[in-house]
Amino acid sequence: MKDIIFKGAGVAIITPFTDDGINFAELGRIIDHQIANHTDAIIITGTTGEAATMSDAEHKAAIKFAVDHVNHRVPVVAGAGSNETRYAIELSQYAESVGADGLLIVTPYYNKCTQNGLAAHYEKIADSTRLPIIVYNVPSRTGVSIKVDTYARMSKHPRIVAVKEANGDLTSVLRTRKACGDDLMIYSGNDDQIVPIMSLGGIGVISVLSNVAPQQTHDICQLYFDGKVDDAARLQIDYCDLIDALFCEVNPIPVKTAMQILGWNVGPLRMPLSPMEAPNVERLKAAMRAHNLI
Repeated sequence: MKDIIFKGAGVAIITPFTDDGINFAELGRIIDHQIANHTDAIIITGTTGEAATMSDAEHKAAIKFAVDHVNHRVPVVAGAGSNETRYAIELSQYAESVGADGLLIVTPYYNKCTQNGLAAHYEKIADSTRLPIIVYNVPSRTGVSIKVDTYARMSKHPRIVAVKEANGDLTSVLRTRKACGDDLMIYSGNDDQIVPIMSLGGIGVISVLSNVAPQQTHDICQLYFDGKVDDAARLQIDYCDLIDALFCEVNPIPVKTAMQILGWNVGPLRMPLSPMEAPNVERLKAAMRAHNLI
């Protein structure tokens, strides 16, 4: 069995912005709040962190800040994916140089390479770094999905250790577990599938919900690990309305709106993301009130 970067609920953390950069002071406060509420890992510069809108300098600065500020309290996983393999290698090597604990590498978007191309892309990155890699499969955003046979091939690489699976297909998760066993651990990439994926041998979630409910998301995982499966399932079901509200518009629009409602100075969304529509804001607030967040 390969080394596990983390087990439980890792937060796909938002990035608070100013009008002309990253609000590092607020990012530090958010990280501290997450750790105080038992988040098991910080995943920086992912989709929820709006990494696609960052300059190269911002992307690297956010990774370094997170590593330095966390200071080994929990693992830090750096989003370092790109649709250009050389740039993904550059980001990965930078993350390693500043002390990240692992990498989250999204499938190449827009290029839509073949399954052989996907495997070669990940293997090339894994050969370039000593850090463990979490593959990120999110076909709704990238237009490409990793097949079970490709997972089986990639799982043979010693540094390709896990997948954040956001394809929504539990049958695919089942078949991936059968094909790869413990050579490829699985994190849920969807907050509404944490318990179902753990029931198939998953080891946690990389979570949007954790931004606004870090303790509760941690607890869903921990209850399951403690053998309290019914309690974990009840908590998962209870938070279904908030999860749905957090995805009623494209992520991270709702979660950054929710963080603003909670009093965090998250700043503006970066275009082409736009402010949340008023009826959806009310839906989000209603779900937050139902869980005593506001």
